[in-house]
Amino acid sequence: MFAISFVAPVFQLIMLGYAANLDVRNVPTAICDLDNSRTSREFVASFSNSGYFEQRYFVDEMKHIDGLIDNGEVALAIIIPRNFSRDLTAGKSPQLQIIADGSDANTGTIGLNYASMIVSEYSGDILMKALERRTDVGNTPKLIKAEIRVWYNPELKSRNFMIPGVLALLLMVVTLILTSLAIVKEKEIGTMEQLIVTPIKPHQLIIGKLAPFTLIGLVDIILVLLVATLWFGVPVRGSVFLLFFLCAVFLLTTLGLGLLVSTVSRNQQQAMMTSIFFIMLPMIYFSGFVFPIPNMPPIFQYFSYLLPLRYFFVIIRGIFLKGVGIAELWDQALILLLFGIGILGLAVMRFQKRLE
Repeated sequence: MFAISFVAPVFQLIMLGYAANLDVRNVPTAICDLDNSRTSREFVASFSNSGYFEQRYFVDEMKHIDGLIDNGEVALAIIIPRNFSRDLTAGKSPQLQIIADGSDANTGTIGLNYASMIVSEYSGDILMKALERRTDVGNTPKLIKAEIRVWYNPELKSRNFMIPGVLALLLMVVTLILTSLAIVKEKEIGTMEQLIVTPIKPHQLIIGKLAPFTLIGLVDIILVLLVATLWFGVPVRGSVFLLFFLCAVFLLTTLGLGLLVSTVSRNQQQAMMTSIFFIMLPMIYFSGFVFPIPNMPPIFQYFSYLLPLRYFFVIIRGIFLKGVGIAELWDQALILLLFGIGILGLAVMRFQKRLE
């Protein structure tokens, strides 16, 4: 309790100091430059030079953008039409397209605002330069028009972004804390020693302790789905069966963490504080639930890859809002499964050693 009382506040302050940043920068972006002219390249450079966008992909065809947004590789796509440079020179208004991933309402909204601002500034610069050079205003370039499309969440409702994440948090909170508290309580009241001297084998005891909380987690999934769809109107566009299956995979990690906490805690208060301060809050801060991961320092971005909740957020929002299937989510699901097997296996080994 001494370490929890004095180390945990400092630990939390350091994490919040780096993670608590709601400014949106380095928005992952895909560029489809169908014109491929000097003017279009200068226009693309205005996005990279702004510091707001990170150009991760350059694609030759528009069809490649679908997969990048479905997989969560990019949050914004900019499509420059053919004859972009010629239309500007001829005094026409070229119309480019900006596509935003609405499943992340905060990043999508701010990213669109940044993009619109850059388009307006670039158009203004082109217009002023043309007016300075030309005496015939009849061929003066017009302003660039940006056609905006928002996928998966056209109205950019924050509710649609937050509620799938709340399901992940509820599963983590309920199963992790209840598992750790239930086992530690056995130690406090002395019944764990009674169980040890019975003919029950260690794996039978572990299954008996974890099974009820697995059922509780599955019931919570049903309740959240009912409230999300019937009360808040958030649709589940993907497979409900796939959602349940991958939620069960995520439960491997939360149950394993709860079991692991129980092996290092001597009482329920210690288990509660350890679960909250050293597991749950770091996951919430660095998993992308509230604070954008690209805004964090590089070391914390790398640290986020060690958090199962990061991958589960991508999975659950993909199924809820994008309607994607296992073909798009297999890599996230595989990493989550490996985390689950590893964490639960480590917890079981340590718990069995304590029993022996």
